Amino acid sequence: MNIAFIGLGRMGWHIAAHLARAGHNLSVYDTSSTLPADWVKAFGGRAGRSVGDTVAGTELVLTSLPADAALQAVWDLAQPTLAAGAIWVDHSTTSAEIARRLAKAAKSQGRHFIDAPVSGGTVGAEKGTLAIMAGADEAAWSVVEPVMSAYAQRASLIGPAGAGQLTKMSNQICVAGIGQALAEGLAFAEHNGLDPKKVLDVMLKGSSTSWMMENRAQTMIDGKFDFGFSTTLMRKDLGLVMEEANRADVSLPVTALVGQLLSDVSAMGLANADWCSLMQRQRRVQSGK
Repeated sequence: MNIAFIGLGRMGWHIAAHLARAGHNLSVYDTSSTLPADWVKAFGGRAGRSVGDTVAGTELVLTSLPADAALQAVWDLAQPTLAAGAIWVDHSTTSAEIARRLAKAAKSQGRHFIDAPVSGGTVGAEKGTLAIMAGADEAAWSVVEPVMSAYAQRASLIGPAGAGQLTKMSNQICVAGIGQALAEGLAFAEHNGLDPKKVLDVMLKGSSTSWMMENRAQTMIDGKFDFGFSTTLMRKDLGLVMEEANRADVSLPVTALVGQLLSDVSAMGLANADWCSLMQRQRRVQSGK
């Protein structure tokens, strides 16, 4: 399949690579002047000169972008050359509102827009084991689901446009709470003179175990946060969650609190560190410094 891929960041680079390995023909683009050429050198395909040039003649467009504004800008730039009947799959984490709006616009043009945020982080993207949650019509989904198998362990159609983003928000609500709970529990063990690695070994075999505990607790203990999903990006995601919760009049006290705590983490100089650097804030609070 001829695919345009726009957004070669930490997630997009690996997703596009899996598609190339699966035999698809890719045109790639990024606002970085060097990333597309570097990607093409590693995996083949073509580096687009612009958004319009990248999507021209492709059946499928995939985007992995930072926020609503970037998605809207790319969408607008693509319109003059976007093929009739093209399917657009957005793997960004955005508002449900923009997903619904672009899906409506695409339908009026005889095209398809699918909101398909992912979970699994950069590790999942690199290994090709992402979980995808999507909002789409079934006809378009039947075309793209087999393509996603190149980089996703599970791809699920949740409902109509916007359903993917709402599901991602539900995921982030749970993940945020677990992340702060891990920081509190591990720092509590340390503060009381316990070996947190021994405590972790017990907890991994008990009722508190989770993906977060299995994949992030050790790095939290070691104080290593130079990887993964940044504090800035998690703050952005939780901001989207709270906007949607306010719109729907839903109370999310724990999520709101974690959002505030992440502001503290950012102020500590850890805005670009993995968001589980919540652990460093917890350590500082418990040390009284």
